[in-house]
Amino acid sequence: MERRPIILKNASIYGEKQIIEKGSIAMQDGKISGFDVDFHFGDDAEIIELPETYHIVPGMIDVHIHGAGGADTMDATFEALETIASVLPREGTTSFLATTMTQEQNKIEKALENAGLFIEAGQVEGNAETLGIHLEGPFISEKRAGAQPVGAIIEPNLELFKQWQELASGHIKLVTIAPEIEGSLEVISYLHEQNVVASIGHSDATYEEVVSGMKAGASHVTHLYNGMRGLHHREPGVVGAALLHDELTTELIADGIHVRPELISLTYRQKGNEKVVLVTDAMRAKCLGDGQYDLGGQEVTVQNETATLKDGTLAGSIIKMNTAAKNMMQFTGCTLEDIIQMTSVNPAKELNVYDRKGSLAPGKDADIVVLDEDYEVVMTFCKGNLSFRRGDET
Repeated sequence: MERRPIILKNASIYGEKQIIEKGSIAMQDGKISGFDVDFHFGDDAEIIELPETYHIVPGMIDVHIHGAGGADTMDATFEALETIASVLPREGTTSFLATTMTQEQNKIEKALENAGLFIEAGQVEGNAETLGIHLEGPFISEKRAGAQPVGAIIEPNLELFKQWQELASGHIKLVTIAPEIEGSLEVISYLHEQNVVASIGHSDATYEEVVSGMKAGASHVTHLYNGMRGLHHREPGVVGAALLHDELTTELIADGIHVRPELISLTYRQKGNEKVVLVTDAMRAKCLGDGQYDLGGQEVTVQNETATLKDGTLAGSIIKMNTAAKNMMQFTGCTLEDIIQMTSVNPAKELNVYDRKGSLAPGKDADIVVLDEDYEVVMTFCKGNLSFRRGDET
């Protein structure tokens, strides 16, 4: 059944090639129809008049999120992924990678199989789209495990990864891996050949070892500064290599907790808007508030917007993408156009979905977010479905 067309009017539209002031954008059958033209919809269209101070931007893409709303990818159920997908539009996120974590192999396999099946057959219209899977661990360094359980870390194994990719129905799109571990370069090279993003993370690699990983095909860095060898004036480490090499796109958790605002500003100056991807690395406690939660069988305490293990180790975040975007603007002085680059364009291009996601252009998926003058989310459309409207929360 055809859906009624929707037209958003009067706000500033941040299109792929230009900003249209007091513009109009039309959606029909899940796609963007066009801008500021005679849409020929007659009386069939639903017209939504917006204040001139509002902004219409592309939906955000979170390539690193474990959970939200009490659910986690490692729960390995359709219900968990549906919960995550249903709450993300509240923060302007219209698609994401379901992110696993280091666990016993059978638990990882259940999560991968479940996510693969969910992507194929379980997605719910009107929710954020699960674009694929981010495999974070277990091919990481014990020295830089962070909140990843050390006992479940294993050496990179190409044959095992191939089995896991088959189990996931080919939907693993990004893999966090430590390039200094034996067997990693073979895996990274294979990932590159298969158009899977190889991301350096939870790594104690030296600068030279990072460069070797890059030569093998690594192109991404998982949550820069966190879970990696830091910058030293005689050993640049993972951080130094990430800042120096344009081949590497860097994730940032812009909550002001995982990385100090001053270093976020420094990173932005060095990398620019085309080589930064904002992520949340959120865990199940997002949207639920302070309390005790589970992360991979470990007790996590959430208090004052910070999630930690018993020993004080940071255990993911509870930040929302629109909050990260606002923080980034505050920390760096960047513009909304820069935010669109870091939350929509860059991840869409990395995941090879820019032909249908990541910008507002005719023919692309109608993943659209309306922001007010304070950059708070007013409405979110996922493939033309009104998925969130402020004031409608139950």
